[in-house]
Amino acid sequence: MQIVHSLETGKPVKIVCFGDSITGQYYHTGGRRAWTQALGQTLRELYPQSLIEMINAGIGGNTSANGLERMDADVLAHKPNLIIAMFGMNDTARLTTEDLRSNLRQIVQKAQKSGSEIILMTPNAVAGNDPIRPPEKLKAFAETVREVARESDLILVDTHQVYAEVRETNPSEWIRLMSDAIHPNMRGHRLFASTLGEAISGRKIALPELPVLHPSLPRLKALLESNQLVRISAMTPGAGLIESAILDLYPNAHLEIKTWDPADKSISELEEEAKQNGWFHYNENPDLPKPDLTIVAVPSSTFVTLDRQTYLSYGWVINWSQSFGNEPRADCLPILPSVWENSLSESARAAEQFALAGILDKDLPWIQRYPEDRSPAVTLIAKTLSEMLKD
Repeated sequence: MQIVHSLETGKPVKIVCFGDSITGQYYHTGGRRAWTQALGQTLRELYPQSLIEMINAGIGGNTSANGLERMDADVLAHKPNLIIAMFGMNDTARLTTEDLRSNLRQIVQKAQKSGSEIILMTPNAVAGNDPIRPPEKLKAFAETVREVARESDLILVDTHQVYAEVRETNPSEWIRLMSDAIHPNMRGHRLFASTLGEAISGRKIALPELPVLHPSLPRLKALLESNQLVRISAMTPGAGLIESAILDLYPNAHLEIKTWDPADKSISELEEEAKQNGWFHYNENPDLPKPDLTIVAVPSSTFVTLDRQTYLSYGWVINWSQSFGNEPRADCLPILPSVWENSLSESARAAEQFALAGILDKDLPWIQRYPEDRSPAVTLIAKTLSEMLKD
């Protein structure tokens, strides 16, 4: 590929990642980055001299037909050197394989006519609990993508096969790749990036490690620095701790806090409460003022069993606690039990590590206490917040 020569020689390169919600930046990956940024990180590590601009052109709900309609404005207008297109997930629900074939052929033709190289990706494999995208039906749509790539002599990145292999051979890793039945989380997006990086470079690589985002809480930072009201939805005791910590840093801050108590509730009960307290509630009641920051503070005692269902339920506590739209996007901050619980037992520490894995897989910031830290909870949170609010 010509793109490889440009990467190796430091010529400016523009790459557009084109697809649906599995490409776009949504709550499944924390809402601020996705495989587009992870691939950029991967390529910069592979080609240290490269000059890369990554552009995310993923829009939730899109089929290949929608992509074809907006390709000129959202993709070709950027004059990319490389287009990476992944469609098929929503086609499985609303179109036929022949529709997908026709649309992909036209997308490929438009890309090549513009002078851009193009890579096709199959949609990732899915769990078996989505009735409109059953695995066998999606498999046929993935095969259509393969056929278009073969007939056009294109590089194919077969993420459907990669994900299916994980699903069949490593169930515990499969769970950690997925935010829901069809959408990968950031761990899954890192797998997209490493698979793409291998296809482009021809080298075997590990999942990319992404840098910490700064500021980690951009909505909170913007409101505090402009002296505007900050609406917070918080589990107790996180509510009182976050209020005191913010006021330590910004004594004149205007805070409005809505609390909900997670004590003595199961993780499945908290999943349902998160739905009723989170974005679903505000989507059903659009006139209500939405929170700017949600604090997730689940006690260690909630994690009775560290199994698949607990991981899924905790993941949905986090999902419901985020914004499902992107403008303006609210912040979500999990606070781990070590911050306010004294002398964690061995089982409680195991629960905290279990929860931390779920947070990292969603690419969210978090606050925890490290063993050497003996500072009061408010002091610890204020210190961490101070770092999180820096550019």
